[in-house]
Amino acid sequence: MKQTSDSRTRQPQTRARGSKANTTGSAHDTTPTLAAIRAELHELADPVRGVHSQRFFKTGPGQYGEGDKFLGLTVPVMRTLVRKYRGLDDASTLELLSSPWHEERLVALMLFVEAYDRGDDSRRAGIHRAYLDNTRHINNWDLVDASAGDIVGGHLEPGDIALLERLARSENLWERRIAIVSTFHFIKRNEFRPTLKIAALLLRDPHDLIHKAVGWMLREVGKRDRKTLDGFLKKHYQQMPRTMLRYAIERHPERIRKQYLAGTI
Repeated sequence: MKQTSDSRTRQPQTRARGSKANTTGSAHDTTPTLAAIRAELHELADPVRGVHSQRFFKTGPGQYGEGDKFLGLTVPVMRTLVRKYRGLDDASTLELLSSPWHEERLVALMLFVEAYDRGDDSRRAGIHRAYLDNTRHINNWDLVDASAGDIVGGHLEPGDIALLERLARSENLWERRIAIVSTFHFIKRNEFRPTLKIAALLLRDPHDLIHKAVGWMLREVGKRDRKTLDGFLKKHYQQMPRTMLRYAIERHPERIRKQYLAGTI
C-alpha cells in the first residue's frame, strides 16, 4: 500500500549542469556506493512522517511490526533512489537489507527486484538464495509484497512449488505471507494451481495479515478466471476466515457476495 506524500516531504535534489559532484552519491558518480545511498536516504528523512509510519505499520509492543524504525520516506521518493542507485552491487544491497531502518530494507528489496529482472541466471540464483537466507529482515507486509512475487515466485516453475509449501507451514508470519504472495507471479501468467494449493494450506492460519493476503490472491485469480475462483470458494468458503472471504469475493456481484457471507451458496 503506497503512502501519499505531503508538503513536508523533500524530493531528491538535482544539480545544475557542470556543478561539482558531492561525496554522497550524485548523478556524476560512476559507481554507486552503500555509503552514498544511505546518506541520501537519511538526508531525505521526514521525522514527522516517520512517526506516522510507526503507527501505520504497527510497531508498538506486541504488534506485528514491534520495534521497527522509520525514516519517513514516501514510496515515490524511494523508487527515485532505486533508479539512481540501480548499479549498487549485490553485497552492498544485502548489507542494506540488514538495516534497522524500514525504508533502507525496502529500498534494498526494490534494488534486488531490479537486479533480478536484469540479471543472468547466475545472478538471479544468488539473489534468490540471499532472499531466502534473510527472511528475518523481510519483516513487514509491504516488504514482502514489493519483492516476493519477483524473487521467489519468479524463480519457480508452477509444477514445483515445494518451497512455497514449506514456507506456508513456517512458524514465521512473514514467510507464510511470502508463500502466498509469491504465487502472484503465476497468477499473472494464468497459472492458478499454485495459488489454490497455498491458499488451501493457509485456510486456518490465525493471523489477519495472512487472511488478507490469501483473499487478495484469490481475488486476483477471480479477475482472470471467475469459474476457477468460484470452484475453490464453493469447496472452502465455509472454512475461510471472514476477512479472507470478504477480500476474495470483493469483485463479485452484491447478490452473490451476500450469499457467500450468509453461507447459502
